[in-house]
Amino acid sequence: MPDALDPTPYDALLLLSFGGPEGPDDVVPFLENVTRGRGIPKERLKEVGQHYFLFGGVSPINDQNRALLDALRTDFADHGLDLPVYWGNRNWAPYLTDTLRDMVHDGRRRILVLATSAYASYSGCRQYRENLADALATLRDEGLELPKVDKLRHYFNHPGFVEPMTEGVLRSLADLPEDVRDGAHLAFTTHSIPTAAADTSGPAEEHGDGGAYVRQHLDVARLIADAVRERTGVDHPWQLVYQSRSGAPHIPWLEPDICDHLEERHAAGAPAVVMAPIGFVSDHMEVLYDLDTEARAKAEELGLPVRRSATVGADPRFAAAIRELVLERAAVETGRDVTPCALGALGPSHHLCPAGCCPARAPRPAAAGADSPYA
Repeated sequence: MPDALDPTPYDALLLLSFGGPEGPDDVVPFLENVTRGRGIPKERLKEVGQHYFLFGGVSPINDQNRALLDALRTDFADHGLDLPVYWGNRNWAPYLTDTLRDMVHDGRRRILVLATSAYASYSGCRQYRENLADALATLRDEGLELPKVDKLRHYFNHPGFVEPMTEGVLRSLADLPEDVRDGAHLAFTTHSIPTAAADTSGPAEEHGDGGAYVRQHLDVARLIADAVRERTGVDHPWQLVYQSRSGAPHIPWLEPDICDHLEERHAAGAPAVVMAPIGFVSDHMEVLYDLDTEARAKAEELGLPVRRSATVGADPRFAAAIRELVLERAAVETGRDVTPCALGALGPSHHLCPAGCCPARAPRPAAAGADSPYA
C-alpha cells in the first residue's frame, strides 16, 4: 500500500522505561525516587541497594535502552519510516517530564509511547500511564501546549517478542551437557507482584484468579514450550515461576519463587533447568542479580545444572515488531484496515486501556487510556 509506512497522525515515538543508577552515588537517590511516599529510611535504602553496589552502582538498563533506541532508529530508517524516537525514564535521567518538555518544544503534538513492559498489570502499565499524567500536569502548569499521548498495546504475544526468546531457550538447552539436555525443565520467570494486583490486572472482565497478568505469561510460556518441542522433538516439562519479590512478608505475592522452584525441581529429580525470563524486555538488574547471581548460586549449592536464556533486548526482530505496532496503531487512529499480529490463544490486546483496567491502589489520574483527563 502506498501509505504502508505512514505513521500519521503520530509525529514521535517515546521509549518510556524504569530507569536505573549509573554510578555508586546514584543508587540511594534512585531508590528514593522509586520508593517516594513510602517513608523508607535512607539507611534501609542503602541495604536494599547492595545488589547495585555489587555491580559498581550501575544498572545495565540505561545502556540497554540506548541499544534499543539505536535499533529502533536503524530499523525505522532502513524501512523508510520517518518518525523520531525519544527516551524518558520514570525514576532516573533522562526523566520523563524533561523528555516530554523537549518533545513539546520540538513541536511534537501526537506521541506514541512504547513502555518497556510487555504485560498488563498496575506496575507494568497503569503506573506508567500515571507517570505520563503527572508529567503532562507539570507541562500544563508551565503553560505549555499539551500533546496528545497514546500508548502502544501490550506486545507479549507479538512474534517479534516471542521468537527471540524461543531461540534463547533453544540456545540454552544446546549449551547444557548432552546427558541432561533432554530431561531439562523450563522455568519461565517473571516479576512477582501482589496477588491482589495480579487478580485485578487487565480489563475488568479479565479480573479473577491471576487476572490478565498470569494468563498472558502462561500463554507466552506455552508458545515457547510448544515451539521448543516442535524444533527439538523433546517435550520439556515447564512451569511459570516468579522472582524479585520486594513487598512486606504479610502481603501475599505470586509464587513459587525461582529459588524455591529450583530446590523443588532438584528434589524431584530434574537433571537440569533452563531459566527463561519472559517477563523482562532486557537483561537489567533484576535479571542480572536475581537470576544470574542469586538463582545461579542456589543451583550451584544444589549441584543442579542451570542456564539462563536471553531476553529480547535490542534484537532486530523486536525493533521490527515495534515498527509494526506503530503502523498498526496509526492505521487504527485514521480508520484504515489493519490486521493486528499476535500469536497464541489470547489474541491482540486492546489499543486503549478501558476504565477499570489494572486499577490503582489509590485513585490517580492516568493518561493514554479511556479514563484519561488528557483527551
